Amino acid sequence: MVDALGVAVVGFGWMGRVHTQAYARVRHHYPHLPLRPELVAVAEEVPGRAEEAAERFGFASATRDWREVAADPRVHAVSITAPNFLHREIALAMAGAGKHIWIEKPVGLTARDARAVADAVAGAGVQGSVGFNYRNAPAVETARDLIAAGEIGTVTHVRIRLFSDYAAHPEGALTWRFERERGGSGVLGDLASHGADLARFLLGEIASLTADTAVFLPERARPTAATAGHSRAAGGEPGAVENEDYVSCLLRFASGARGVLEACRVSVGEQNNYGFEVHGTTGAVYWDFRRMNELGVSRGTSYQDQPVSTVHVGPGHGEFAAFQPGAANAMGYDDLKVVEAHRFLRSIAEGTPYGATLTDAVHSAAVLDAMTRSAERGAWVAPELPG
Repeated sequence: MVDALGVAVVGFGWMGRVHTQAYARVRHHYPHLPLRPELVAVAEEVPGRAEEAAERFGFASATRDWREVAADPRVHAVSITAPNFLHREIALAMAGAGKHIWIEKPVGLTARDARAVADAVAGAGVQGSVGFNYRNAPAVETARDLIAAGEIGTVTHVRIRLFSDYAAHPEGALTWRFERERGGSGVLGDLASHGADLARFLLGEIASLTADTAVFLPERARPTAATAGHSRAAGGEPGAVENEDYVSCLLRFASGARGVLEACRVSVGEQNNYGFEVHGTTGAVYWDFRRMNELGVSRGTSYQDQPVSTVHVGPGHGEFAAFQPGAANAMGYDDLKVVEAHRFLRSIAEGTPYGATLTDAVHSAAVLDAMTRSAERGAWVAPELPG
């Protein structure tokens, strides 16, 4: 028997749509899932946007006030895809109302915000999943398995990159993303949070780091109307960009491995250039998000002039079999969110966490906080988990 589970989405920009579509698709890809998500409510403060989402996707009700979702007894699980500065308040209210939460990274503005949400979820006895979707790629999970199995020897160093041009246009609107109070640490929260999670997912804990940050476009125009995504606002009143466009970071892992993490939101010519190269004493693995279903692997006993093979992931890798029947049939970005939805719903069904958890969010946020402290002090610092 399949039980219905009332779900809601709070915040209906692009990511709210992605979550909604993942709920709609999840049982097509995972037919044995014992829960059937039903779209009960959508909340979005921009006038008309929630009603439009309800009409398009079939939510039973729409509201501009997320507090109505917290009080709605029909809702058992909530996707929180609102702006970063609202994460903590909304998540605490939803957990306090006994609702499971699937929340987008970085889970607030600081590690203390992430810890507060994690504690609230644990105290309420509900499940909490976090949107670190890149770790869900079958090639990334395969890379982790190869590393853990010693297939590339002892890991010596890693390079993780997250370059994008979504904020590169000088006419990009001065939205909440560029304000310290509402957007937090800029590209650190937007992109480097994924990098910190991938680093820990692949190689374990980060012991210390040193970072440098920069703002390359220091002024933008304020929008004159509601915005969505990364809108332009030519001619509006100019204002200062308060948070980071760029971060570079040297990492020291508890294992002794070294790393470089670099992220930028204003990289002209780069469209979602995300990936990593992990080197070990006998080999290496390489992954590029733009070729998501491929993994470069070098292993053997040659050391010098050892070739790299391209592995096209297939049904034996990660969650690939839920989407495609044979290797080299491509999966896409939205599929990674369907994987995430499945793991969230499975966590609820079984009462056991699957996939990225709020503990992972706390660790990632602690690394981001350490980057900020390091850039301010010009020194090596250790990530500190809030008590």
